[in-house]
Amino acid sequence: MTDNQSPQNELKPLVAPCRTLHPLAAFTWLKKGWADFKQVPKISLTYGFVMMLISLLITFVAYKAHSIVLAIALTAGFFFLGPIIAIGLYSLSRQISNGVPPLFLRCLKEGKKNLGNEMVLSFMFLIVFLIWARAASMLHIFFPSQSAMNTSDWYTFLGIGTLVGGIFAAIIFCAGAFSIPMLMDRKVDTVTAVITSINAVLKNKLAMLVWAGSIIALIVIGIVTFYIGFVVLLPVVGHATWHAYKDTIDADAWELGPGLGEPKKKSSYDRI
Repeated sequence: MTDNQSPQNELKPLVAPCRTLHPLAAFTWLKKGWADFKQVPKISLTYGFVMMLISLLITFVAYKAHSIVLAIALTAGFFFLGPIIAIGLYSLSRQISNGVPPLFLRCLKEGKKNLGNEMVLSFMFLIVFLIWARAASMLHIFFPSQSAMNTSDWYTFLGIGTLVGGIFAAIIFCAGAFSIPMLMDRKVDTVTAVITSINAVLKNKLAMLVWAGSIIALIVIGIVTFYIGFVVLLPVVGHATWHAYKDTIDADAWELGPGLGEPKKKSSYDRI
């Protein structure tokens, strides 16, 4: 760097630094998420209730179509796009963390700050889902009709389907674990947010495996309670995701590149 260059004009790393996590950090995040839920119960319960209604609608459509494949595809699409849908919960937890009275209107305004990059990421997730849906339909043609499938066929079908779906879910999890909260929290581009998320997941494999397992377990609980559990469990996961981002990504220690804004100070908060 020459004498007339300032640190702000120097190209910054494309990846924000991440911290090393305790393997059981997920349980701390869920505890914090529950605390946030109790601070904004009305908004959180409204979100959970909407998610429950969507789940019931998906089940009803699949039942009318007499297709378990359709049910799996619609459910997967719903949860593939879940991280984007939960952005309001991230905003509420951000407000609580910064000592600002949590307001729904502020959630909408915060969500609009980096709307372009958020839409780009949503489109990326949608493309991954569509590729998964195509892969699922191709898998289905190799098996007989559902009425003609025996127990062995079902085990094979569900086993291969779970494996294929797991691969795509892992891609979404790595890319979306921290990218969406980061897009909402900082003026950052989609590529940087996604690479930062993937880097943090790969550097904390055990902790993130526990986190992913916890999310899956809570979703299963919600399903076996006929989606009633979603009213509470999904909002708690949404709030917990914000704390996962804050504990993992050291955004305060990372200076944004030229044209993307100044580094955020720990004591500051964008009052909207």
